[in-house]
Amino acid sequence: MCPTGTTAHHPDTPTGSDFRSAFDVLDADRDGKISPSDLKTFYKRFSGGGAEEDDVIGSMMSAADSNKDGFVEYDEFETVLNERNSGGGSGRGVMEEAFRVMDRDGDGLVGEEDLRGYFHFAGFDASDEEIKAMIRLGGGDENRGVSYDAFLKILAVS
Repeated sequence: MCPTGTTAHHPDTPTGSDFRSAFDVLDADRDGKISPSDLKTFYKRFSGGGAEEDDVIGSMMSAADSNKDGFVEYDEFETVLNERNSGGGSGRGVMEEAFRVMDRDGDGLVGEEDLRGYFHFAGFDASDEEIKAMIRLGGGDENRGVSYDAFLKILAVS
């Protein structure tokens, strides 16, 4: 903690407000918290569901729901992402698992089609050119896609 009562900012780590768009995408019912139902909606949208779905969702909730109330509030979500970015987190975070679900072919990259689906699902308008620009901004090759870290950078763009 800094003397002023604010947390230290790491230049390559998105700040709390920068994670809001990622949080909003997972909060499917827009009630200000992420529930297992919200995650199930997201998971089905990108992976089509599967036998392991409940286990994955349970793990995601376990990793982020620090007050164990059954929901992930924004401050909990922010904490999980900041811990992951600083190397202090354990296990897979909520966004890391969301990235894995979006990475349909498992190559560790999310490409244009994946991002297009993500933004459509989230209710954001993004043209093909904007999606290509985001991939370039994240340091990715628009023909291949972006890594998880680059994906977080894309989400931090307001």
